[in-house]
Amino acid sequence: MRARLIVGISGATGSVYARRFLEVLKVSGQIETHLVITKAAKRTLVEETSWRLEELEDLADAVYDINHVNACISSGDFTTKGMVIIPCSVRSMAAIALSLDDNLLVKTATTTLRTGRKLVMVIRETPLHIGHIKIMLRLAEAGAILLPPIPTFERRPRTLQDLVDQMVDRVLAEFQLSALGGKPQG
Repeated sequence: MRARLIVGISGATGSVYARRFLEVLKVSGQIETHLVITKAAKRTLVEETSWRLEELEDLADAVYDINHVNACISSGDFTTKGMVIIPCSVRSMAAIALSLDDNLLVKTATTTLRTGRKLVMVIRETPLHIGHIKIMLRLAEAGAILLPPIPTFERRPRTLQDLVDQMVDRVLAEFQLSALGGKPQG
């Protein structure tokens, strides 16, 4: 049986990261993906891209309704490598920090932290004020990995796709999965 990874997509700009992450995992066959998308993320997808929601959902092995807070992925008994929220809005970040389990994405993320599994949050929004920073500190203290999509230029990216792939590599590496270049990036 393949290992499972929960992929959350919230309403922050950057759905291109989520799509590429899911594409890489689907092609690799390394991981069984379980997808939950917020209502705001669905709106953002339409505003930012020409993709249909179904195209994104087809990249996952299983898709869950955001309102189904008792879906199997929200249970600590649902064994996974962890969860990534890519991109993660400040709203979702705050709800997770405060354990406001009002939707499946938030409840699953708090369960991931509670059970000691890896939670990677690709926090997309800027600028940040002191309230955001305090929430980030709270999440880091709870064990979350905060991974904003900040590009590096050592690889000399030439295209937007290069920058997206670079970020996807970094998220894959957090789960000890092969990166796009064939080896985990440190």
